[in-house]
Amino acid sequence: MEYRLLGGSGFKVPAFSMGTGTWGGVGEFFKAWGDTDASGARRIVDICLDAGVCLFDSSSRYSNGMAEEILGHATKGRRDKVIISTKSTFRSGPGENDIGSSRHHIIREVEGSLKRLQTDFIDIFQLHAFDALTPIEEALGVLDDLVKAGKIRYIGASNFSGWHLMKSLAVSEKYGLARHVCHQAYYSLLTREYEWELMPLALDQKIGTIVWSPLGWGRLTGRIRRGQPLPKDSRLNSSVVVDGGPPLEDEYVYKVVDALDAVSKETGKTVPQIALNWLLQRPTVSSVIIGARNEQQLKDNLGAMGWNLDPAHVKQLDEASAIPLTYPYWHQRSQFSDRNPPPV
Repeated sequence: MEYRLLGGSGFKVPAFSMGTGTWGGVGEFFKAWGDTDASGARRIVDICLDAGVCLFDSSSRYSNGMAEEILGHATKGRRDKVIISTKSTFRSGPGENDIGSSRHHIIREVEGSLKRLQTDFIDIFQLHAFDALTPIEEALGVLDDLVKAGKIRYIGASNFSGWHLMKSLAVSEKYGLARHVCHQAYYSLLTREYEWELMPLALDQKIGTIVWSPLGWGRLTGRIRRGQPLPKDSRLNSSVVVDGGPPLEDEYVYKVVDALDAVSKETGKTVPQIALNWLLQRPTVSSVIIGARNEQQLKDNLGAMGWNLDPAHVKQLDEASAIPLTYPYWHQRSQFSDRNPPPV
């Protein structure tokens, strides 16, 4: 397993990490993603550790905390062998203060996560979304306190816009507070908007990107084809899952899948392996979160490591997945490209 530095920190993480969004299956949304129980999760942890995948990503939101609880049981007795990442910001209860990045909510969420995970500290804690109602100084101040208390080792953000992340970094620098070292972002061959602003920012500010949903919300699993019905067990059969994800035109998805199929025939690799390998070669990517409902899916995803797509195949995939730029990015690229080159 390849290990990469997490942003500008001295902390190394595996190029692949294991997501726990498919663990627990509580509620319609997460049930559609998967319902791995404690025994299944322990087997997945075994396979991951054997392959060098020691980073496990969770959230207090996943199955209402059940995913964290299962992760705690699955890693019990081997905490020294794993890196645990979790997140919070989303609603955790019915109260007015059971949401967001306030001091009140973050402390309660971290304490709850520590209990569910059966650990004394969290290696990487990320704000799951930007809270525009809580001052950034307050959110970063409590995270800094938790770092100093030894309950968190590193902090990060997730699903921030460019200005959200840049302002947070500026506040950290101004007041000498703990700094985000990573940004967990939605990025795949089907969703390349990350490259427009967040990637250049990550390069400039040394932010490590942890990629979530690298197979395009389940569309790049190799089981979706033009003119064929969705597999019966596809999460895309759930309207809750589809409505909660990015809107994508079917023809665009099929165009990218066609290109993946062509590369697959030439390389002998599976469609998800190619999609994952493409991500591993992108700038700023520290780790790609893979998920699996079963051992076979996990082992197939792990097959994306140990080789690289050649430049011709990368170009073929880039061209098939290219999307029109919105303002101001189209203007920067078309009118001033010599001073605003795309990240490489």
